[in-house]
Amino acid sequence: MDTPVQSFAVANLRRRPVVVEAGGFVVGFDPDTTSPYINYATPLLGAAPTGSDVAALVAAFRERGLKPRLEFAPDGAPAVEPALRAAGFTVEAVHEYLVCTPGSLRMPQADGASGPVVETPDSDADYSAVDAALAEAFSGEFASSPEGANRLRRNQESGGAVRFVRAPDGSCAGGATCSAPAVGTSELAGVGTRPAFRGRGIAAAVTAALAEAMFHKGADSVWLEYSGDGSRRVYERIGFHPQGTRLYMSLES
Repeated sequence: MDTPVQSFAVANLRRRPVVVEAGGFVVGFDPDTTSPYINYATPLLGAAPTGSDVAALVAAFRERGLKPRLEFAPDGAPAVEPALRAAGFTVEAVHEYLVCTPGSLRMPQADGASGPVVETPDSDADYSAVDAALAEAFSGEFASSPEGANRLRRNQESGGAVRFVRAPDGSCAGGATCSAPAVGTSELAGVGTRPAFRGRGIAAAVTAALAEAMFHKGADSVWLEYSGDGSRRVYERIGFHPQGTRLYMSLES
């Protein structure tokens, strides 16, 4: 059973500025954005929702003008997917996730003196640069904004971590974030490198640095999802291994 990852999903959503608990689900909302990748729900471990429970979940989204959406490890709550399908939810994606532990982490070896230097942002300009770089890296999937930069800062200041590699012009070449540990684990997300700087080991460097930072904070493991075989190989080289899957489901209007 994917207990640590699903337990983390619940604990992490309870950190959102607005939290709603309905029918065995936890929903996390951030009033600063309408992004479905930030405003979503996850079930409690072992949840077995009824039709009324799912209706209450949908209502929590609809009253805010948001698309009902969930992210969860299905093995942690096997009864949830059938209940959601019965209510009209469909699968957006199924992602495999990888896990790293202190014993498996392998810090990447830089090629000479030109290897990427990983930094922690320490100014508004740095946070804005990281936000802008990640927006570019993910091909406009989300727009860079002051709110996005503020979320990065809040994450860093609340026990998580943000790391980046600076470009020659002082901007950000690539970076990533890691949520503060909860229930012994931490999620590493948003690993992105601007197209002009790819192939230089930036993703491996920031990922390893973030995992190491979380282990220093007491996490027993760090987990992440990958977007393709190329990124999977990067993560496996520094000590991440397949562990389970996460399911993404939503309800269209």
